[in-house]
Amino acid sequence: MAIPIYVIGSSNTDLVVKADRLPKPGETVIGGEFLMNPGGKGANQAVTAARLGLPVTFVARVGNDIFGKQALQQFERENINTSFVTTDSEHPSGVALIGVDAKGENNIIVAPGANSRLTRQVVAEALESIKDNAIVLVQLEIPIPIVEFAVEKSLEKGFHLILNPAPVQQLSQRVFSQLYVITPNESEAEMLTGIPVVDEDSAMLAAVRLREMGAPNVVITLGHRGALLHTDSVVKLVPAPPVTAIDTTAAGDCFNGALAVALAEGQDIEASVKFACKAASISVTRMGAQSSLPYRKEVNEINLISHS
Repeated sequence: MAIPIYVIGSSNTDLVVKADRLPKPGETVIGGEFLMNPGGKGANQAVTAARLGLPVTFVARVGNDIFGKQALQQFERENINTSFVTTDSEHPSGVALIGVDAKGENNIIVAPGANSRLTRQVVAEALESIKDNAIVLVQLEIPIPIVEFAVEKSLEKGFHLILNPAPVQQLSQRVFSQLYVITPNESEAEMLTGIPVVDEDSAMLAAVRLREMGAPNVVITLGHRGALLHTDSVVKLVPAPPVTAIDTTAAGDCFNGALAVALAEGQDIEASVKFACKAASISVTRMGAQSSLPYRKEVNEINLISHS
């Protein structure tokens, strides 16, 4: 029987503009299609897990504004438990400005707003409410002291915690050893280790460095190439199904939400990474953040090519 998933993180509204290419510093580019979508790394990961069929509790803070109200309505539609989503009357809901080019690559600027006001008290209440066991999923769009508190509290209670270090920030050495798994992408792995990740070999070096820093299990996501898994028992590249990407927004969030689902269902970490690669490969074929996230039936229909 699967255990519940608790996602502690951010909720944003994404303002997306598509263009042939992304602007250089100081440059204005005429874009095309504009989309306004619910997003935020925490919210995206919570919605992913819910669509993949498991009970999800979201721990977050939104503003008392139209974006916050729309977000709460969306979570309820996705059957996400919002008992620990609090409302801030003084700060606006988070907003992300996203540019997407013709190849599906993006750049993002986030104004965190109420996300920066998430409190230890709410996080503690959420984790104390867990009766037995849980998978806890955290990102870095909330204050680092809150992340560190969630990591420490999860360790105390024996929960497996997945840390998605995005947007990347420097973390204390102690955090790495308190995790179950860390899931950086190439640029995040480079920022954390100082090792440029440009191919499988350099990803391997970065994974080894993260293990040396204390992380017991490392998964470095490599876009269309899949993900590099490095644990005590498994070191391998898990490939992603080949697809034509049109928008990579939320692909990492989809991967992490799916990883949490598979682990919560009792799959081992290699099988969980394979499942996450399937889910993320679907998300990049669609525009938007939460609008791109797949349902369980869609993921089950993909046959992942084995890699030896």
